[in-house]
Amino acid sequence: MLSEEVIRELKEIVGDEYVVTDPADLYVYGFDASIHHRDADVVVRPHSTEEVSRIVKLANRRKIPIMPRGAGTALAGQAVPVDGGIVIDLQEMNKVLDIRVEDLYVIVQPGVVYAELNKILKPYGFFFPPTPGSASVCTIGGMVAVNASGMRALKYGATRDYVMALEVVLPTGEVVRMGTRTIKNSSGYQLEKLFVGSEGTLGVITEVTLRLQPLPPERAVTIAAFRTLKEAGQGVSNIIADGYLPSALEIMDDVCIDAVNKHKNAGLPQCAGILIVEVEGHKEVVEEDLKRVARILKESGAFQVEYTRDPEEMARIWSARSAVLPALSSYGETFVSVSLADDMSVPISKVADAVVAYREIAKKYGFVIGIYGHAGDGNLHTKFLLDPKSEEHWKMAEKAVGEIYDVTLKLGGTVSGEHGIAITKAPYMKKERASVLPLMKKIKEVIDPNNIMNPRKMAYWENGIIQYLRYPVGRK
Repeated sequence: MLSEEVIRELKEIVGDEYVVTDPADLYVYGFDASIHHRDADVVVRPHSTEEVSRIVKLANRRKIPIMPRGAGTALAGQAVPVDGGIVIDLQEMNKVLDIRVEDLYVIVQPGVVYAELNKILKPYGFFFPPTPGSASVCTIGGMVAVNASGMRALKYGATRDYVMALEVVLPTGEVVRMGTRTIKNSSGYQLEKLFVGSEGTLGVITEVTLRLQPLPPERAVTIAAFRTLKEAGQGVSNIIADGYLPSALEIMDDVCIDAVNKHKNAGLPQCAGILIVEVEGHKEVVEEDLKRVARILKESGAFQVEYTRDPEEMARIWSARSAVLPALSSYGETFVSVSLADDMSVPISKVADAVVAYREIAKKYGFVIGIYGHAGDGNLHTKFLLDPKSEEHWKMAEKAVGEIYDVTLKLGGTVSGEHGIAITKAPYMKKERASVLPLMKKIKEVIDPNNIMNPRKMAYWENGIIQYLRYPVGRK
């Protein structure tokens, strides 16, 4: 609980209406899209870098925890204030400050929504490519904080590949600028890259300069249906091994297909697994690429291959793919879909092995899981369907998750390809990155000696993952 004096000082900085203390509102701010929850002590909504700096100086002086927050779409607990303190909601800082397509960059504040930015960029013929699943609501600041990506990372890369410069408020309240507005940059340590993926543990991002890409003139989408999930997984590596790089290559298993078809009447092929492949370029290129992809998919065992160039039909297909998470949550009457082993990445050639292994682990523990993801870059998701009121279910799920990550690492993969670490992935990241944990902690201690920035996350998490649950069991 913060003192009245601290609350008064915060109101002096941002104004009374931008300081949130009502218990009902604080409860809502205790969530992100993960399985975790913990109330904040106060929420502040600054409008400028100067206000953020003053808030951070106050927190550092009094050693109050700080939690930077965007739209709250994080899936591993990044925005959950486990130690209470001050949540800094950056959604009021939502201006596009400068567009320079002739120099291939745009400058934005952290609260700009990803989809809105691309809507603004479209008339210029450019876009910011990563395409996360939460594109319609997630903010650029949040994307930078977790190094977000999505279905187009295969061809275009993740957020880190587009961050040219940052303005950051350090834990001392000092405002620093790092990076350049030039395409090439060999000027010393590229500290702007260090802050990408730091999940609010090193500072508050207040301005972002992003590199842009030209929009492709045309796109088309192919759907291929397979009789086994292993064949679908093998189809992924066969496309890449053929020397072709589609702009998106997604996989969905039968559980996901069934859930989406029931939830949205999507009309996806009912089979063991499907691949959704997006190609792009000039019309003649798209036509040739569609034939090439169809050939590879049929040789991989697809019994049905269909494609479309129609924008409305493509939007319907991508809407069905985006609906996997909510659809799975309504799959059963008593079960909910939870994010546990949620965004592993394996080498592309190991996708087939991974999806088969994940299904076997689920079967071993008696769980229904949905397997889907950005298979073209080896990034896979498993959504567990469990009874949230059953402590036994949670315990078994934690064991299954550990085995899924063990298989992932054995295949040469990583525990997080795009959603970050925070709480839900922390024990497994520490296992994967054991040799560099001391170095990570040293960096944190140098930049944030009072440990006020999103404390106890990532390398500093000392508990299991079934902690601070938003559900009726496991709360602390």
